[in-house]
Amino acid sequence: MARQLKAGTSKTLGLIVPDASNPFFAEVARGSEIEAQEADYSLLMGNSGQDVERESKYFNLFQEQRISGVLVSPIEDVREEVESMRSQGTQTVLVDRKADPSICCSVSVDDIAGGRMALQHLIDQGYRNIIFVAGPLEIQQVADRLSGAREAIRQSRGGAQLRVITTKNLDVLDGREVGSQIVAMPPIERPDAVFAANDLLAVGVLQAFVFNASIKVPEEIGLVGYDDIAFAESAIVPLTSIKQPARLLGKTGVEMLIEEIEDPSGHRHRQITFQPALVVRESTTGPSAR
Repeated sequence: MARQLKAGTSKTLGLIVPDASNPFFAEVARGSEIEAQEADYSLLMGNSGQDVERESKYFNLFQEQRISGVLVSPIEDVREEVESMRSQGTQTVLVDRKADPSICCSVSVDDIAGGRMALQHLIDQGYRNIIFVAGPLEIQQVADRLSGAREAIRQSRGGAQLRVITTKNLDVLDGREVGSQIVAMPPIERPDAVFAANDLLAVGVLQAFVFNASIKVPEEIGLVGYDDIAFAESAIVPLTSIKQPARLLGKTGVEMLIEEIEDPSGHRHRQITFQPALVVRESTTGPSAR
């Protein structure tokens, strides 16, 4: 660091993620790290823990350390922080979130398409009474997945309906709590399918069903997650999920970041959006297949 300060340059990048314990963000970090190493850069990671104040502290820390650039998967709007970083010569790229193209680059996945894809799959399988288990709707990715799900409901002609249950966090424990709520419902009020905003929530829902030994998946309730983490395939009932190219997100973000660091005058901001993919497994056999 002393040599970098003396030379006025840095070969270090920063990465801020909202939940380092989530395997999705672990894959984003892995893709970022591999690409940074290949370009002879180091990567430092900060976990904001979905805490805006903690996220801001990492921005300040990375700026104080005069690192060359920062990748961030923000919790909320970080326009002010990004503009501050860039005014001090620290380039910034948003990961897993679209950015204003006048401010910086971004790399993301079309979560509206992903939500629509998940619901359409459930509808095609014969499910009609569906619950969306969301995290905080203030998180843009969650809101987009819900928007896509609602689009699929509006376009369906079979009378499908969607209820929403929000959670404080996007983790297994919150999913298990919602699963327990569903188990406690009178059978007539239960959904015939659940779409969870991420795989961790879906795994928690599945655990509640299995632990209580009262709801069978997919015989009684179908289940879809989002992210297609390793847990999805290895769950007690292999989980249908919407796959995001997590490692590619990190790799592409670093590519754009280094491109701007090394050629700031020739760089033009880009917004790259990848398309998600449906991965079908045993958790959505569906009423039509029974």
